[in-house]
Amino acid sequence: MGHNMRLDYETYAKRGFVLGVALLAIGSIGSVMGPSIAGPLPCWERTAFFDLMWIGIATGFFSVFGFGIALPLTD
Repeated sequence: MGHNMRLDYETYAKRGFVLGVALLAIGSIGSVMGPSIAGPLPCWERTAFFDLMWIGIATGFFSVFGFGIALPLTD
C-alpha cells in the first residue's frame, strides 16, 4: 500500500522525531524556567508541562519506530 501511495517514510520519521524533541524541550524548559519567571505554577500548568515531556518522548520514539522501521518493512 505504501509503495503505491509514494509515502516518504524518511521525512515522516525525521519530522516526528523533531516534533517529539520540541515537545520535550518545551515541557522541560517550562517546568524549570516557569517557576523562576512567574513564581509558583498552578497544578494544571505543572501537569501540562509534565505531560508535554512524556508526549514528546513517546512521539519521538514511536515516529522513528513506526515510520523508520515498521512501515518500510511492511511495504
